[in-house]
Amino acid sequence: MGKLRLRVRFDYAGKGKSGLFGGKNSADIAEATRQQQATLSRNVPIQGIVVEDIDMSQEVYTIHDEVSDKTVSFAPVIIVFSADSIEDAIRFTMKEEFRKVEVLEPDELNLSRLDMERIFLRVNEELRLNRQILKRKMDNWK
Repeated sequence: MGKLRLRVRFDYAGKGKSGLFGGKNSADIAEATRQQQATLSRNVPIQGIVVEDIDMSQEVYTIHDEVSDKTVSFAPVIIVFSADSIEDAIRFTMKEEFRKVEVLEPDELNLSRLDMERIFLRVNEELRLNRQILKRKMDNWK
């Protein structure tokens, strides 16, 4: 299996914070988070991943989160990258902020039984890791 090229979209959330001396609104927090994550993607090497382009030109948008009853802003970022394997691509994209993926190359992909088994194992690992992170966040929230 050769290299994969993908375009993914991540929407980074910003929840407004109020404080004694004012605070940042949710759009500013979302924009700051987007900038930070783009810098990390650009400058921190990830095994099996080569980031080709990062597009932060899309506007920040705001919605009302009915669960928390708060306004939440999201700052989209689109990243074009190449991956050595499907497992590497899964590891790179399996984040809470993941919204959309487009496979740019190849047009077709043939997977062996071993490839499929590795994909299922990688997805399971990433789900387990995400569940642990979510549990830690929930425990700290209490």
